[in-house]
Amino acid sequence: MTEKTATEAPRTMRRTQQERSSTTTHQLLTAARGRFAADGYTATSLDAICADAKVTKGAFYHHFKNKQQLFRAVYEREQQGLSDAIAETYSHYGDPWEALFQGMREFLVGSMEPSTQRITLIDAPGALGWETMRDIRTDCRRMMFYGLSQALGRGRFPRHEIDALTSMLYGAQCEAAMAMAHADDPDVLLEATLRHFRHLFDSIAHLPATPATEDPGRTEHAGRV
Repeated sequence: MTEKTATEAPRTMRRTQQERSSTTTHQLLTAARGRFAADGYTATSLDAICADAKVTKGAFYHHFKNKQQLFRAVYEREQQGLSDAIAETYSHYGDPWEALFQGMREFLVGSMEPSTQRITLIDAPGALGWETMRDIRTDCRRMMFYGLSQALGRGRFPRHEIDALTSMLYGAQCEAAMAMAHADDPDVLLEATLRHFRHLFDSIAHLPATPATEDPGRTEHAGRV
């Protein structure tokens, strides 16, 4: 074996192991999502997930500590999917207020998809707890902050006021999604929610400016948080 071949062999082996690990993780996440969406977190067994994923229990424990950790990984992937959809929708609108409204609408509509709703709104509070959910959902809140910063305009409001508005609007958005998950007629509630958010955004757009007394560069930086 040449020196080059001897050097490349371990690298090839490591790359193959990484690919196998990635494939196993993908299989487990896909199988788990299907089971969690269909049967719920509590009723789903690790045996069923491993059978669907066509992996052994030993392989499962090599990648995840327990069912809760696997559920967290599924939840994180669902949240990333929502964030990607919101960002894609936001990019299609030139008017910053319309972009913010449509991004919020994408979040609500996406959260209503039955499997996403079951995982992220119905089972996640009990399986993960609110603090963990909040930590994972930081991307959506950052996008709300960015959207508000762009819509309100540079220098018109100090960062702490935009942050306060972000907390209020993001909290209302999440609570609206949770309410729709338990509503008798979620479509009617969605339309009412969108109508009131539209009025709320119009009101915020006409707030009198309160320019920051701090370094004006911080407001510009806030939009990139």
